[in-house]
Amino acid sequence: MVIYKELNNTGEKIPALGLGTWGIGGFETPDYSRDEEMVELLRKAIEMGYTHIDTAEYYGGGHTEELVGRAIKSFNRKDLFIVSKVWPTHLRRDDLLRSLENTLKRLDTDYVDLYLIHWPNPEVPLEETLSAMAEGVRQGMIRYIGVSNFDRKLLEEAINKSSEPIVCDQVKYNVEDRDPEQNGLLEFCQKNNITLVAYSPLRRTLLSERVKKTLENIAVKHNATVYQIMLAWLLSKPNVVAIPKAGRIEHLRENLDSTKIKLTEEELRLLDSLG
Repeated sequence: MVIYKELNNTGEKIPALGLGTWGIGGFETPDYSRDEEMVELLRKAIEMGYTHIDTAEYYGGGHTEELVGRAIKSFNRKDLFIVSKVWPTHLRRDDLLRSLENTLKRLDTDYVDLYLIHWPNPEVPLEETLSAMAEGVRQGMIRYIGVSNFDRKLLEEAINKSSEPIVCDQVKYNVEDRDPEQNGLLEFCQKNNITLVAYSPLRRTLLSERVKKTLENIAVKHNATVYQIMLAWLLSKPNVVAIPKAGRIEHLRENLDSTKIKLTEEELRLLDSLG
């Protein structure tokens, strides 16, 4: 089951459960050892309904984008929503446009659906970066632009300085990492209809005992795993989408099945109170 949510005010509906690709094809540097396996995994993911795929030029030193590019070749490009991100050392105008062109080459596509500033860089004027991204939109290389790891104040600044709408902010958010709630970012995004994209939504090995116990109790009632409950909780929130990474078919299925879970008001309140 695929849940769709509108991206900002664009009228574009995107899968609320996307696929993160950090570690596929390497972390900071390329890893070519499992290329065929990873391309096949990505293809299977798309067939299962993961048509919203998140990557970045930094991932695997660019190799992750190459693997995504190989995987998407078998599908109609218009059916996919591909996101990539530009690294903070490439935020000057010429650097950004060069990065964008290289990303498109590696993905072997004419455009990205969404292009994000991966991390802010205070040494580069935000206007210059946003102006270069707007140029990418005008040239047809980018459909929508957004940011990642921006706090509320910086997001507001980006919105005010950008000639193109800032449609999303991608930040770390899960049942234990509650910064977007505590610093007012989530509330701001919801009030202004900006999509908040939650990365690291599962925090797979780092759950505290208190949180784990609560999740386990709720999971039993739904015949689900704690990770499915974590995703169901995030997806229940207005304007929030999640991009868990999955390196195995069973994890892809498990994550996708979280979209079938309907948490009760009481369960949602209990999970909210853990923050």
